[in-house]
Amino acid sequence: MKYLSDTHALLWIVDRNSQLSNTAREIYLDEDNEILISSASIWEMAIKISLKRLIIPGNLQEFVKEHVIGNNIQILNISLSHIYRLETLQYHHRDPFDRLLISQAIEENIPIISSDNRFDQYGVNRIW
Repeated sequence: MKYLSDTHALLWIVDRNSQLSNTAREIYLDEDNEILISSASIWEMAIKISLKRLIIPGNLQEFVKEHVIGNNIQILNISLSHIYRLETLQYHHRDPFDRLLISQAIEENIPIISSDNRFDQYGVNRIW
């Protein structure tokens, strides 16, 4: 099955963070699943790294190469349909990156792995 990963979920699986739910961990570890990460998440990480709000070993390019590409996580690029969906998306959630992830999950009709229960207000299939 295909899943879209929220940024924090990817960081928590890489970091083996105890905040990651058992369900999410099982999804990541099941090789039959196809995990996607949005290019918006990589953009978000770049901004947080530059603001010193996120620390990763090495640089972002190395992180993506090792933990995204190296683990066969596919990058979901931002398409016009994802952007157009934002035009009608209600403002239950103010974070622009999360709004884009919600839009992508809706447009691609795939569940999203996230601990953020505000996603539920959009009717997306949130897994945690």
